[in-house]
Amino acid sequence: MTAPDNRVVATMDLLVEDRHFRRAWSSPEDVGRKAVAQNFADIAAMGARPTALLVGFAAPRDLPLSWADGLTEGLRAECAHAGGAVVGGDTVAADTITVAITALGDLGGRPAVRRDGARPGDVIAVTGPLGLSSAGYDLLEAGVLGPEDARRALGGAAAGGADPAWAACLREHRRPRPPYAEGPHAARLGARAMLDVSDGLVQDLGHVARASGVAIDLDTAALVPDPALEEAAALLERLGAARRGPVERMLFGGEDHALAAAFPPGTELPPQWRRIGSAAAPGADGAVVTVDGRPARARGWDHFR
Repeated sequence: MTAPDNRVVATMDLLVEDRHFRRAWSSPEDVGRKAVAQNFADIAAMGARPTALLVGFAAPRDLPLSWADGLTEGLRAECAHAGGAVVGGDTVAADTITVAITALGDLGGRPAVRRDGARPGDVIAVTGPLGLSSAGYDLLEAGVLGPEDARRALGGAAAGGADPAWAACLREHRRPRPPYAEGPHAARLGARAMLDVSDGLVQDLGHVARASGVAIDLDTAALVPDPALEEAAALLERLGAARRGPVERMLFGGEDHALAAAFPPGTELPPQWRRIGSAAAPGADGAVVTVDGRPARARGWDHFR
């Protein structure tokens, strides 16, 4: 692990069985990849390059060794994809499977990008998928683990073919794909605030707005749903489950692990980044985040709600 100025960024996160994942829904490889992704996404959001993981693993004594091996393979594979490595950790017997990750990253000599740097006039932009993981979760809750389940639930009616577009939502929920390289890229472009969108776009940008002392307005015309999200929303409606529109999921869904950032006015954004709003001085109404000029109540993920 290198750090030109002897500074690193660190983050940590927990995955607890039946709180963050279910063995009936996800393979151990899925869990391993997701554990790495959600932590290295936080590293990227600080403008750093992911480098190392410390992994704590607690599990029941009767857990099959094959499950632990699968978890290890998932950790290894996602680390290889992100450019990091597992460098240590610990194991213990426990009643519930718990994966505790501490992730480290290299800033490359730059200061960390924090949440408190946004200024009035800044451009708010995002990179990575929005809403797909939320739809994937609701599909799983509806008993749809794959295309065959959807066909059975619909009484044999068509559900998008052998490899439907909506299946991407299941993949995004099980194995998120954070845009790791875009964090350091945004830092080099001068991003003044940035974070990983894990608890819902409106809720997470509320953290930036409060920390920075600004108001943020989002433009729904700039939120173009992925075709997979539109197809998943239509399927969920046919199933009579979780009737939320695609744009609503993009605003309030969780576990996207996209990156959202505030850039100075006039920044030429690369094509991977999409402008979705702007920052302004706080208004008299005290609204932190508005959507098309109207106050938006945060409805993202909250562990204690």
